[in-house]
Amino acid sequence: MPTAHICSIVPISKTVGANRIVPSVAIPHPLGDPEKSPEAETQIRRGLVEKALTALETEIAEQRVFD
Repeated sequence: MPTAHICSIVPISKTVGANRIVPSVAIPHPLGDPEKSPEAETQIRRGLVEKALTALETEIAEQRVFD
């Protein structure tokens, strides 16, 4: 089953063998930024989920970071 790993620290994801890696925002808030407005938070989260969905749809042969 394909998976996409949304993570704050890409090198750790590579070390543990994640195949589809989607970099997130920051360590304390990987899927958002509490300093942003609710609308901006929604855009950040939607963008990350869309990248993860793209990663899931993409055929890969080796580890790949979806920036």
